[in-house]
Amino acid sequence: MIRRSFLKNSLLSIPILPASTVALNIAPLGKKPIVVSTWDFGKAANAEAWKVLSSHGKAIDAIEAGAKVPEADESNKTVGYGGYPDRDGHVTLDACIMDHNGNCGAVMCLEHIVHPISVARLVMEKTPHVILVGEGALDFALANGFKKENLLTPDSEKAWKEWLKKSNYNPIINIENKKINEPVAGAFPGSINNHDTLGILALDSSGNLSGGCTTSGMAFKMHGRVGDSPVIGAGLFVDGEIGAATSTGVGEEVIRCVGSHLVVEYMRQGNSPYDACKKVVERIAKRDIGKAKTIQIGFVAIDKFGNHGAFALQKGFSYAIRSENQEELIAGDSYFNS
Repeated sequence: MIRRSFLKNSLLSIPILPASTVALNIAPLGKKPIVVSTWDFGKAANAEAWKVLSSHGKAIDAIEAGAKVPEADESNKTVGYGGYPDRDGHVTLDACIMDHNGNCGAVMCLEHIVHPISVARLVMEKTPHVILVGEGALDFALANGFKKENLLTPDSEKAWKEWLKKSNYNPIINIENKKINEPVAGAFPGSINNHDTLGILALDSSGNLSGGCTTSGMAFKMHGRVGDSPVIGAGLFVDGEIGAATSTGVGEEVIRCVGSHLVVEYMRQGNSPYDACKKVVERIAKRDIGKAKTIQIGFVAIDKFGNHGAFALQKGFSYAIRSENQEELIAGDSYFNS
C-alpha cells in the first residue's frame, strides 16, 4: 500500500508535455518573441519587425513591417524598388505571406508596386484566392489604394544595358551579400549581380508564427519567370503547431522538392530546425551533385518554441536574428565547405 501511494504521487508530480513537444524532442524553452531573416540585409528588416514584436504585436504584422524595409531600399538590387529587371527591362516582383493558421496570399510578376508583401497580405485577407499574377495583381493593388510607380532606377537600368551587350544568364552565388557595384570574384563573363530574396519568419509573444518572402527575382530572367519565393510550400511554409521555414537561392531547385514545406515536415518528425534544413539541402545536393556545386540554396527555420537554424549548399550564406537577448548575423553552415 505504501509503495502504491508513493508511485501514484510520483507520477502525479511528473509534468506532462504536449505530444508535439515530445515529437520535436525539444523542450519548450525557446526565447520568444523572435524574428529571423535571410542575408545580411535581414538585420534591417528584423529591426523594423522587432518594433512590432517587442510591443506584443502580432507576428503577421511584424512580417509585413520587416519585409517592407528592403522592398523600399533602392540600394538592394534583389528585392523591391531598384531591383534588377528581367531581360526585357521590366522590374517584376514576387511575394508571399502566411500565418499560423495556414492563411496565405501571394503575388507574382507584379509591376509598378513598391510593396508586394502588402499586396500579398491583402490577397490573403480580402479575396478567396491565394495567388494573383501580373496585370490582375496590379489591378487589385491599384483598386486597394497602392500607388503606381516606376521601379527601374538609373543604376539598375545601367546594369541591365550593360548585361545586354552579352546577354549571358549565370546566377552568382551569394550575390545578396555583395555590396552595390562591388566586383564579383570569379563571375562568369557577362554576369551581373544576380540573385534574390528576403525570407523572414517571426514568433510573437502569443506563441503564433508567421512568415513572408519577397523578391525581384533573378536578374535578367526571362519575362514571366517566377521562382520559389512566392510559392507557398517552396519559398515559404508555416505550420503553427510545428514551425516555419523559408528559402533563398536558385528557386527552380527549391520548387522541385517543395523545400520549405519539406523542412517543416522534417521538424514534425522530430528534427531540430538546423537538422531539418540540412536534410533538405542534402537531398537537393545528392539529386544532381554537379549542378549543386554551381548554385546556392539556403534554408532558415524556426520551431514553435523559438529555436532556429539554417543550412546552405555553399559557404557565404548568412541569416539575421533578433530577440530580447540577441541581435546578430549568423554564418550558416554549408554542404560544400571549400
